[in-house]
Amino acid sequence: MNYRALGRTGWTVSEISFGAWAIGGGWGSVDDRESKAALHAAIDCGVNFIDTADVYGMGRSERLVAEVRRERKEEIVVATKAGRRLSPHTADGYNARNLTAFVEDSLRNLSTECLDLLQLHCPPTEVYYRPEVFGALDDLVAGGKIRYYGVSVATVEEALKAIEFPNVQTVQIIFNCFRLRPALLFFPEARRRRVGILARVPLASGMLAGKLSRESRFEHDDHRNFNRQGEAFDVGETFSGVDYDTALAAVEEIRQLLPPGLSMAQFALRWILMFDAVTCAIPGGKRPDQVRENCAASGLAPLADEAMGALARIYEAKIRPLVHQRW
Repeated sequence: MNYRALGRTGWTVSEISFGAWAIGGGWGSVDDRESKAALHAAIDCGVNFIDTADVYGMGRSERLVAEVRRERKEEIVVATKAGRRLSPHTADGYNARNLTAFVEDSLRNLSTECLDLLQLHCPPTEVYYRPEVFGALDDLVAGGKIRYYGVSVATVEEALKAIEFPNVQTVQIIFNCFRLRPALLFFPEARRRRVGILARVPLASGMLAGKLSRESRFEHDDHRNFNRQGEAFDVGETFSGVDYDTALAAVEEIRQLLPPGLSMAQFALRWILMFDAVTCAIPGGKRPDQVRENCAASGLAPLADEAMGALARIYEAKIRPLVHQRW
């Protein structure tokens, strides 16, 4: 496993880390014993950064992470998120009282006295124009409840606005072979400001793992079944907002670019790591074998210029018209 600096925090974290959405719920059935085995497998592979959220199984994911962290001797940095439990999910809900309550809940779930990294969880765009929200986060830092804070955003514009606040340490943003726009303007600015970048949805909800087909079926509680058109939350979170059949066709073209011995998932993750502005990719994994396959991407040789160029052409022809200006 290779490691990269996480912005200005002083932490050095695994460039392939662990996204804990799937072990909380929203991706079909999940078994807590297998989820813990997946987390242990990640740590065995050198992962020292786990990303979760209070809303993932309404605390289930955080509690599983806490259990595993207690069982290990390694220092594990845990990032969580707050805000998506608001109902309605409005900018007004991002106030000091609610944020403090969310933090207290996460502190209990994670069995800690201070959160390593708290991220606003894809709040409404208006939140980024409210300095008092970030003032409330500064107060939580001063009070010893959180060490650092960042944001998880839906759009490049939100990311650029967020890093105008000087104490935003990290930005979590969708970045994968189907979502290239963050690299154009946001990445250089984040690098200039020394902001850590967490590449979320790195496998486009499993599409870029290359194992889905037109015959694939998803369980009723899997967002890949119920959020295809953005019925529950932003459609960009599901298959990166790309039409299913279009995505399948693009994957088949990408498959032709694979170097010998690489899986589709490893190729997609290694592609992300070609961008030095990225701190880490945070693929999910419900099984140890998935986790080990993902982690192996860190040790792979850089992708050839020809493969990078060919993938860019696939994006321009098939994907860009669907997603580029939306997010």
